[in-house]
Amino acid sequence: VKRELLFQALGRSYTDEEFDELCFEFGLELDEITSEKDIISKEKGEEKAKGASDVVLYKIDVPANRYDLLCLEGLVRGLQVFKERINLPRFEKIIPAEGEGQRLIITEQTAQVRPHAVAAVLRNITFTKDRYDSFIDLQEKLHQNICRKRALVAIGTHDLDTITGPFTYTAKAPSEIKFKPLNQSQEYTASQIMDLYRTDSHLRHYLHLIENKPRYPVIYDSNGLVLSMPPIINGDHTKITLNTRNVLIECTGTDVTKAKIVLDIIVTMFSEYCEKPFTVEAVEVVYPNGKTHIYPELAYRTEKVKPEYINKKVGISETPSSLAKLLTRMCLKSHVTGNGNQLEVEIPPTRADIIHACDIVEDAAIAYGYNNIQMQIPKTYTIANQLPLNKLAELLRLDLAAAGFTEALTFALCSQEDIADKLLTDISATNAVRIANPKTAEFQVARTTLLPGLLKTIAANRKMPLPLKLFEISDIVVKDPNADVGARNYRHLCAIYYNKSPGFEIIHGLLDRVMQVLEVPPNEENGYTIKAAEGTAFFPGRCAEVFAKGQSIGKLGVVHPDVITKFELTMPCSVLEINIEPFV
Repeated sequence: VKRELLFQALGRSYTDEEFDELCFEFGLELDEITSEKDIISKEKGEEKAKGASDVVLYKIDVPANRYDLLCLEGLVRGLQVFKERINLPRFEKIIPAEGEGQRLIITEQTAQVRPHAVAAVLRNITFTKDRYDSFIDLQEKLHQNICRKRALVAIGTHDLDTITGPFTYTAKAPSEIKFKPLNQSQEYTASQIMDLYRTDSHLRHYLHLIENKPRYPVIYDSNGLVLSMPPIINGDHTKITLNTRNVLIECTGTDVTKAKIVLDIIVTMFSEYCEKPFTVEAVEVVYPNGKTHIYPELAYRTEKVKPEYINKKVGISETPSSLAKLLTRMCLKSHVTGNGNQLEVEIPPTRADIIHACDIVEDAAIAYGYNNIQMQIPKTYTIANQLPLNKLAELLRLDLAAAGFTEALTFALCSQEDIADKLLTDISATNAVRIANPKTAEFQVARTTLLPGLLKTIAANRKMPLPLKLFEISDIVVKDPNADVGARNYRHLCAIYYNKSPGFEIIHGLLDRVMQVLEVPPNEENGYTIKAAEGTAFFPGRCAEVFAKGQSIGKLGVVHPDVITKFELTMPCSVLEINIEPFV
């Protein structure tokens, strides 16, 4: 926002520090003090910045849920109410006499593209250059966030005096739509418009929303004049100028709730410039099934909150009446009801972000001032401790590193081939957890073994001098129908030795060393043993299973030559992989 306009609207001026402080109190942040010239010279160099304006701009960081603060009007109103200089205005919907109001008729053709539309009229409004800029800028800001780059909602604003209702919102084949788009000099068909804006830095991002649909959405007046082709462009005929007195606002979209919110925000922000401030003329929307609805809804609703709930959550002890005052300063008009044990909070149409009691608590905390909340030592007495499994893993890491192995950290997700085809097993036998909509082929499943990650690491480090000795201690994931989430993690230790000879004895020695530091003796009763076994990823006759604590905890052996070539390696290697959880 321009500093000059802001201070003018606030009715006083601030130093930059004072304003920064005010923003902080209100839960906003004054991000930067700059000017158009500064911005351009930073981005494009000083040459380009010549002739740009020197007017001081405040960049104010607004939380994403506060759509009502996205323009100068809303911001000033919020700050003035917060500082108790004005009372929150009451927004009023004026329903015109029978047959005099505007109507917007939705046809069933729109169902396949953008089924919803809402509308409202601002009567006898007075624009100035700055108000007009703010009006356009607010639409742009809303398009970017709540409208999800126009995918959910697109806003169109029109000069009502250039058209005659009732208006029709329909969808037609691109070749049948023909009009003069905003700021263009001739008429184009919808298909030509698409081609025209393919190179437009601003509009090309929205073309994909309707480009491949058989019909494009379009709004006509009763004489067949095109108002707009949402979500791309408005017609030039209805464009708003500084002399416009009556404005028709239409929001079309795929999400009717968001469309209502967007319409409410625009009319509540700019109705203050109408001849009768804060009044909005309603428009009747007729649905394909014949039902009608009056927009904008401008709904006020009341929520009840217990004062002690607010005090407890925030960590303060205010009286109910002072809490009501705090909330009223945040545009949530409140008063104490019952015998002082209940707050009745009125949620205005500008505050679509108030969904739950916790949103009200948050506003009470902002008004109280985060810095004014006393720091307290929690009442509960706890002593933190490291998770035993993590502690064991940390200790083992040190010992494996001391044994001359280098630690690797690989991705927990991998492709199906890594854990199945490349290890010569079938995917169904791995019991792997699958990702429903993987973004890349590299991340399709959660790993069921640490071996592929280490083999891939060696493949990426083939230029390194031999031997390569790597290890990793991390979680693997397998499906488990008995677990509450349907899967279970196990902490595995995997070590690999890669050289001109397989070096089975080195890996066997490492297993013995691991058992030695875990104080597990090499015997059958209460220690560990290894027995000959078969594993698809191992060389036949060169694989052993490790048993400890009365259960099988993993395997060690020489890797099968086919596995080695599948991972694009050329030398033999031996590997050990065990589950360390039984030793916690």
